[in-house]
Amino acid sequence: MSAPGKKKHREIETEQMQVGFQIAPMIDVVFVIMLFFMVMVGSVKVERELKSQLPGLAPPSADAPQEMPDEIIVGVEETGAVTLNEEEFDGPTDKKLPNFTSTLMRLKQEADNRNAKVIVTIQAEEQATYERVIDVLNALAVAKVANVTFTVGSDVGF
Repeated sequence: MSAPGKKKHREIETEQMQVGFQIAPMIDVVFVIMLFFMVMVGSVKVERELKSQLPGLAPPSADAPQEMPDEIIVGVEETGAVTLNEEEFDGPTDKKLPNFTSTLMRLKQEADNRNAKVIVTIQAEEQATYERVIDVLNALAVAKVANVTFTVGSDVGF
């Protein structure tokens, strides 16, 4: 027995546990991720293409090769001069633009024979008159050119 007044210290033996890879929490995580994807798959929108044919347009034939479009640049200057790919046509006061119109008609006919499009870009100077731009648009209408874009001013500063 022990002496009175002395306390006996008890020592508890502890076993050291080996902590390894735990599979149960990993299965829980996989189930949560799988649940997330199952819920989200219902909210995904499926894109569909509607094949529609506009009236008056012929469907493109598979045997006809499509060529690159012919790009034409028409300039309208402050003085009223009209240029086609930097070549001046007609006089600044000629409203009908006969040489310009006939050249456009010839270019359009050549492009149609090759099964290509004609794209015209009108580059009007900032001080060019609206009346002259309308004269050019009238010539394009006579030549039956439908693809027309506009640019105004210069490219300085860009």
